[in-house]
Amino acid sequence: MIKVMFLCTANSCRSQMAEGLARELGDGLVEAHSAGVIAVPVQPKAVQVMREIGIDISRHRSKVMDLGLMSTMDYVITLCEQGAASCPVTPAYVKRIHWPVDDPVGAVGTEDEILGEFRRARDEIGMHIVQFLRQIAEQGTVES
Repeated sequence: MIKVMFLCTANSCRSQMAEGLARELGDGLVEAHSAGVIAVPVQPKAVQVMREIGIDISRHRSKVMDLGLMSTMDYVITLCEQGAASCPVTPAYVKRIHWPVDDPVGAVGTEDEILGEFRRARDEIGMHIVQFLRQIAEQGTVES
């Protein structure tokens, strides 16, 4: 089983959605974790848009980066520039991948427009995860 850690700034939205998607879509193939540079409560809108596609992240809790846990990963995937810049040096055997996904948390507009940004981020992350899982299944690895 491939172990993957998703990192972003606050572990409140993008990395939480990535963890939920990877657990659901990669069941039996990956062990997914997430963390942040800081930990703040999981965004209710992230929970809502994940529920729309049948994935429940309502019990997820925000976590800060744990160097010991990160050193056990096969992949560390950063989802934002701050997460990528703040991610500590990992052992050479841990592959690093960067998927820059715009943060929906700062979105402004109507409720529908804001939810649209959360859905955009969810779907963008989902496309990356599907591709990642396909490469793992076909090749056993993903190039950074």
